[in-house]
Amino acid sequence: MKRTLFLLLSSFVLLLPVSAQKKKQASGKEPLFGKAMATYPISSRELSGACFYLVSGHGGPDPGAIGTYLDHKLHEDEYAYDIVLRLGRELLMRGAKVHFIIQDKKDGIRNGRILKNSKRETCMGKAIPLDQVARLKQRSQKIDALYNKDKATYKRAIFVHVDSRSQGKQTDVYFYHAPGSKQGKRLADRMRSTFASKYKKHQPGRGFKGTVSDRNLYVLRNTRPVGVYLELGNIRNSRDQQRLVLENNRQALAKWIAEAIVADYKGKK
Repeated sequence: MKRTLFLLLSSFVLLLPVSAQKKKQASGKEPLFGKAMATYPISSRELSGACFYLVSGHGGPDPGAIGTYLDHKLHEDEYAYDIVLRLGRELLMRGAKVHFIIQDKKDGIRNGRILKNSKRETCMGKAIPLDQVARLKQRSQKIDALYNKDKATYKRAIFVHVDSRSQGKQTDVYFYHAPGSKQGKRLADRMRSTFASKYKKHQPGRGFKGTVSDRNLYVLRNTRPVGVYLELGNIRNSRDQQRLVLENNRQALAKWIAEAIVADYKGKK
């Protein structure tokens, strides 16, 4: 009798590992990331309930600022778009809902230093006007139309640009929020402090001089979500260009922005 009981218990123990196998990790798919990166793991739910409207500057007929790097032209819209895709992927991996307002169905997330320019970008399928006011109005209206439908309790619009100044003017990433927006300022401050801590860790002694300020920009003034507008550097400065042309740096920018967003979201809850 004792031997029979032992055998039964042994059989039960042997079956446990099969029934207790880990469930397959959840994943999602976004074709805009390109074939190699389209599928992404959902590694956490820390941004569950949050919704983001990601906007890369310019696009379509307007390449934005242009710099020269090793006899190649660097176009603002291409680098801003690549970083926005990377940022969106980081947010999706954390359980967020993400809208990509500017889209290029061919490019995807790209590696390499030189991102070739095209005019394929659309505003979620609609042709982008060349006229600046019409262009800004189009994307602002699209954001608000989505905002009115989304049920999330935390909604943020992130606008990504690259500045153009004299070649000798090096700048750190800097951040704008709408005048009077306390939540926008809080998120912008969070981004700045995150970048400062990352620079302190990875480039000790360099310091970080990026700033936070309010600015009466059209897209900040005419969209309903709390917004932050980022300028990633001077596309004409050789040192700032390294922030753009090195794919690891583009990924780091996206990850740091995502980490700041997570900290802001957790702080709000």
